[in-house]
Amino acid sequence: MEQPPHLQKKKGRLTLVLALATLIAAFGSSFQYGYNVSAVNSPSEFMKQFYNETQYSRTGEPMGSFTLTLLWSVTVSMFPFGGFIGSLLVGPLVNTFGRKGALLFNNIFSIVPAILMGCSKVAKSFELIIVSRLLVGICAGVSSNVVPMYLGELAPKNLRGALGVVPQLFITVGILVAQLFGFRKVLANDNGWPILLGLTGVPAALQLLLLPFFPESPRYLLIQKRDEDAAGKALRRLRGWDNVAEEVEEIRQEDEAEKAAGSISVWKLFHLRSLRWQLISIVILMAGQQLSGVNAIYYYADQIYLSAGVRADDVQYVTAGTGAVNVFMTICTVFVVELWGRRLLLLLGFSTCLAACVVLTVALALQDQLSWMPYVSIACVIIYVIGHAVGPSPIPALLITEIFLQSSRPAAFMVGGSVHWLSNFIIGLIFPFIQEGLGPYSFIIFAVICLLTTIYIFLIIPETKKKTFIEINQTFARMNKVSQVHAEKEELADLPPAASQQ
Repeated sequence: MEQPPHLQKKKGRLTLVLALATLIAAFGSSFQYGYNVSAVNSPSEFMKQFYNETQYSRTGEPMGSFTLTLLWSVTVSMFPFGGFIGSLLVGPLVNTFGRKGALLFNNIFSIVPAILMGCSKVAKSFELIIVSRLLVGICAGVSSNVVPMYLGELAPKNLRGALGVVPQLFITVGILVAQLFGFRKVLANDNGWPILLGLTGVPAALQLLLLPFFPESPRYLLIQKRDEDAAGKALRRLRGWDNVAEEVEEIRQEDEAEKAAGSISVWKLFHLRSLRWQLISIVILMAGQQLSGVNAIYYYADQIYLSAGVRADDVQYVTAGTGAVNVFMTICTVFVVELWGRRLLLLLGFSTCLAACVVLTVALALQDQLSWMPYVSIACVIIYVIGHAVGPSPIPALLITEIFLQSSRPAAFMVGGSVHWLSNFIIGLIFPFIQEGLGPYSFIIFAVICLLTTIYIFLIIPETKKKTFIEINQTFARMNKVSQVHAEKEELADLPPAASQQ
């Protein structure tokens, strides 16, 4: 049903309330995720020294190198492990406190560890750092799932993709800021590192002050809280006009569709035939995102730059340069995701990463024979980062919001989030060993994973841009070979024939 042009223009513009809610949610939560991923990289030498000195002052014995390496791996990998725990808390939190409430509650897991990490050196306790890494991990685990859910539910459908990429944009900004603060001259030094770690509490405190003034997710208010007035009021503030009846009706349709299903637990999610392909897709995309080697590339980048003849003191600047490229490409994604669509960006991104991994393997194998090979390696790292920023990084979380309806969305985020963080945790623990065993050929493994993910996306993932949640659900209903969720709804049986023959 086409609307007259003067009404069409009004569909979903970016109002000030919506823009600020997006920025505050993303800066307060997603930013910290990126910041904490990267914050321990620069000052690692000083922190290890602190671990050693602490041990020495307690026992009079220096720490053995194995113990030190082990404690350091634990410090680093406590973060993704916390992320995994955080993902499991998502369902209970968003259903109890709402989307906005969950984000506010989640700031406890940031402010407390920020204070502990800031005081760790004074308190002469490295245990505080390890516990804090677990807590900021939980914070990141909750927010990496709740922010896309909250923004996806606030956004009108024509802006859902762009706003859905914003959390990933702030993750990359967080990584970059941590790299900049982590310059030797700034905070990555003997006295500065506790401040570097403690700064993660600042965005959380700001969010705690500002987010309460913004609306809760209208879908949550209408479907879970059954509060139509509040939902209408929230929509009016978000859209900037009074006539929100049509959108309330769309949410209500979704609600009707769901009444049959009830709220879906993770256990039930695995058993429902009608959600089978959505679930498989999320698991594959999230695993592909992490196992495609993005963390390994960052991990390896320093060695690659060194072998290309970058001076040891300058590596930090090149790394920050890579971080800046990442931010820039994610900004581009925000603008093209509604034009090109999700599917194309995923295919483009994963195939770019595939090509970069293959060429990088060759370049690393030949870098001693040919003098110009190291520069090829640097180019590969940058191309890989560009590829990952275009699709694999931002799109999967956005897709979870889009391909699940309200009742299954929290469970789906718990599954997607758990896969994301477990894969991250596994790569963090295993990659150093793979690297020792295979050397430059370790990227072949990542190339294979990129290839398999690309094939899956090409064959299975449908385009979701500019569709309502109900329409997306119908596409998957056909794939799952179940009758439409809305068999009993006559108005949807009258869809134009084109829509039903995809």
